[in-house]
Formats: sequence, structure tokens, C-alpha cells
Amino acid sequence: MLPKFSAFPGVAGPVVTIVLDGYGIGRSEVGNAIAAARKPTLDRLFAQYPNVRLRAHGTAVGMPSDEDMGNSEVGHNAIGAGQVYAQGAALVADAIAAGSIWAGPAWQEIVAAAKAGRGVLHCLGLFSDGNVHSHIDHLKALVARAKAEGVRSVRIHVLLDGRDVPETSALDYVEPFEAFLAGLNDSQFDARIASGGGRQNITMDRYEANWAMVDKGWRVHVLGEGAQFADCATAVRTLREMHPGTIDQDLPPFVIAEAGQPIGTVQDGDAVVFFNFRGDRAIEITRAFEDGAFDKFDRQRHPKVTYAGMLQYDGDLKLPQRFLVAPPAIRNTTGEWFAKAGLAQFACSETQKFGHVTYFWNGNRSSKFEGETWQEVPSDVVPFEQRPWMKAAEIADAMIAALQSGRYRTLRCNFANGDMVGHTGNFRAATMAIEAVDLELARVLAAVDAAGGVALITADHGNADEMFEIDKKTKQPATNPDGSFKAKTAHTLNQVPLVLYDNVSGGRLGLRQTDTAGLSNIAATTANLLGFEKHASWDESLLTVK
Repeated sequence: MLPKFSAFPGVAGPVVTIVLDGYGIGRSEVGNAIAAARKPTLDRLFAQYPNVRLRAHGTAVGMPSDEDMGNSEVGHNAIGAGQVYAQGAALVADAIAAGSIWAGPAWQEIVAAAKAGRGVLHCLGLFSDGNVHSHIDHLKALVARAKAEGVRSVRIHVLLDGRDVPETSALDYVEPFEAFLAGLNDSQFDARIASGGGRQNITMDRYEANWAMVDKGWRVHVLGEGAQFADCATAVRTLREMHPGTIDQDLPPFVIAEAGQPIGTVQDGDAVVFFNFRGDRAIEITRAFEDGAFDKFDRQRHPKVTYAGMLQYDGDLKLPQRFLVAPPAIRNTTGEWFAKAGLAQFACSETQKFGHVTYFWNGNRSSKFEGETWQEVPSDVVPFEQRPWMKAAEIADAMIAALQSGRYRTLRCNFANGDMVGHTGNFRAATMAIEAVDLELARVLAAVDAAGGVALITADHGNADEMFEIDKKTKQPATNPDGSFKAKTAHTLNQVPLVLYDNVSGGRLGLRQTDTAGLSNIAATTANLLGFEKHASWDESLLTVK
């Protein structure tokens, strides 16, 4: 049981945590959709209530270096766990450097299967160095090791990025990678890109928002159905000409073929590695490969393969059964310890971020703790820039109803707009996204007041705060050939806010700024507001009490 907090008995009402996804503190107003948005609620919060800045990227959330952007998964891990764990990118990089990945049973089984069957290993995943879902260096290591261990053929199925890296950077990865493969290939080894498409078009759906994406990916990667090209670079160039203005993440699928025949269909006896380390967008394609009773779409055929993920994407569901690197074992989360204290908890978001306020918040745990209620608002299946308000109103409705019920001691939600719309690169849509959240935030805070509670308003990482690529020399927005600003679709390295919305303590409560303050400090801060000391493993609270 968490001990009582000696300095403060806790607020009488509920403690609410509101995550404004993709809301960073920009260093400039240039290309800053947040600065450009009309947001009276947020402006008032920053002007009138205690607030500090938190680190939400790099080593503060378990990434290998401070040059690595944060993301929603590691951000919610840190908020919910109150501690920083080495995350996917670091775990994989360390395992490759140490060689432990090759000594593990999963890799040995992959190699044995490839050599015993047709001699084919398939590598499928996000093709960039964004280091959010995957890293191309990990893929290179897999291919090189496969050759060293006697695998005869490797077929790579690439999901083009343009989201965690510049939006039209695909050829910057394809062309050097093709050269890398050419340097490895010889009479005993043949490695080639076999299929691909944009990450938001095929394969990488999450939270069952759009199984049609996975269906398209299956047809391309496994069955070899799709527009045929001689090589990946030609496919990218041609598809850009056919679909002007389309960024990499939205490019249609393609198949590499010779004499009209695809070069990389997946067949019985092959081995398959999904080389993304992040789990949310890896689970559905993993189910398609591993689930014998799969019914989400017609697979047409289900090849008997030896399948592995880079990590295990869902520990509770054991997906996949075979994985190359063990995920972090996250223990002693706020969900667990608040449940032990007998606190009823409520979590809500729309489909796009539902797993973040549940699974990731609870330390990569799919099941609820005692006393938890989860509410998912189904997301629209439309391009985010077409409906930048997304489901902010419905999330606010759910939060207000939960607050009015009086059932919950602590509540949490995620407004996905700043992140999901920010990823589109559409500046005007991003400003509308922030404005929509601001409107709904006012409604939720009014309900917090009515319930006699307090709220912590924060973000998991930045995004909408930098919507243009900045030229490193001029420090001004980079431009496209037509003179328009080059959109930035990736997360930022900016700090995020933490605001304490408190109208009940009479000014007793505040927040302290520290040099190391990060997302992991929110857990202890929440515990103090509830009247408890932090768990011994959690990072320090930022709450001050007069």
C-alpha cells in the first residue's frame, strides 16, 4: 500500500490527467501551428496556473540518445510507470552490438527455418531511420547476419515512412540501401526489395481502426498482388508522378517483378521477421501471420512460416510467440498501485490513442487492473486533415459523464489531434486541431471544477509545434521547388508543458521546475495530489505545498 503523504491530505475531488498529444513548446512561431491557433483556454492556463516544462524525448523516455524524438508509446509508458525504462530502439541496438540477438533461440529458429525450406527469409517493416517504430540499421544487421549464417535469399518488404522522417525522403533510404545490398550479393546470396507502399496506406494499422490497410499489405507482401515495377526506386518515382502531391506515407502499394512474376511472395517453409520494435502498428499483421482462426479479412492462403517480431508486441496476448529481443519488463505502474490503494480509475481516448491510455499506460499490459474502467471512442476512418477535430468532443463527453458519475478518484484521457493531424503536414488543419482541443478542454475543466477536483494537463511529445522543415543553414523554413514550405511530419525534440489546474486548494499547490523534469515525474505528482507518497521506484514529484 502507498503510504499517506504527510504534507498534503489530497484533494477531495478527482485528479484528472489530460494528455494533449503532439503539443510541444515551440522555440519559434515560424511553422508553429500551436502558436497560430486561437486557444483561449490554453492561453488562460499558462497565464494563470502553475506550469513547468518537461522533457519528452531522448534519454528522458528511454531512447538511446537525446537526438532521438519521443513518441506516444514511450511517453505514456513514462507517465503511467513513473520511471524510465530502456525502450525498443535502445534494446535492439544494444542486443545487436552485444551479439545477444543472434544467440537467442528466436533468431536461430528463423535461420534454421529459412535454410531448411526454400532458403528464403522475408524482412518486413518501416523503412527509415526515424527510430520511432524501426531503424534501417537494424534491418541492415539482419540482412548481413543472414548472409553470414548461410541463408541464401532475403526478400525485403518496405513500408515507406514520410512521417517520422521528411515526408518525401524515401529515395534517400532506398538508393543507399540498394547499394548496400549490391555489396552483399554474390553467387551464394541474393537480397532484394520485393514489395512496398506507404505506411498509412498498407500494413501498419493499429487498434483495429482499419483492417483494410492490413488486407492490402497482405496481398502485396504475401500474395504478390499489385502494380509491378522493376525496382523500388522506379516504383517510388513512378508513383509520385502518378499521384502528384502524395507524400511517402500515403503512396500506393507496389510489387517488384521479373518477367511479370513477383520476386518475393511468401511461401510455405519461409521465415518472416517483422523488424519494427514498436508494438502498436505491428500487432495486426502479426495476427494475420500467426492466428490460424483469423477472420478479419480473407487471406486467400495462409503460408506456413516461421515468424518472429523484433520484440514481443503484446505480452498478455503473446504476440508474436517468437521475438528476437525481449521488451522492457515494466513493473510498479501507477495503475497497479492505485488499484492496490482501492482507487477507481477511468481511462478514455478515441481508437487512435486508446491503447496509449490503457496498454502503454499500464506498462504494456492488455488487461485492466481492479477498479479500472476503459472507454474507447471509435475513430473516424478518414484522412485526419479532413476532420481535424477528430473525436475531441466525444472524448470530452465521456470524461464529463465519468466526472459527473462521482465513481472515479483518478481519470485520464488523450486528445490525439495535435499528433495525428500534425503528422499530415497540413498547417491549417493542425491549427484547427489545436482549436478543437482547446474548446473541448474548457468543457472538461468545467466538469473538474464541478466535481471539486484538479487536473494535470500535459503532452506525450511535440509535433504540431513545428510543421515546417527548417533549413540548417538559414534557420528559415525549407522550401519545395514550387516555393511552398516543406512540411515536417515528424515529432519534435521540444519540451512539453505540465499545467496544474487547481481551483480547490486556495493557492497551496504549485509545481517546481527542475533541470531533469520529465514525463516520468507525473506519476509521483499525481500520487501526492491523491494524498499518497510515491512508490519507491517512481521518479520525484514536482508538486509543491505551501
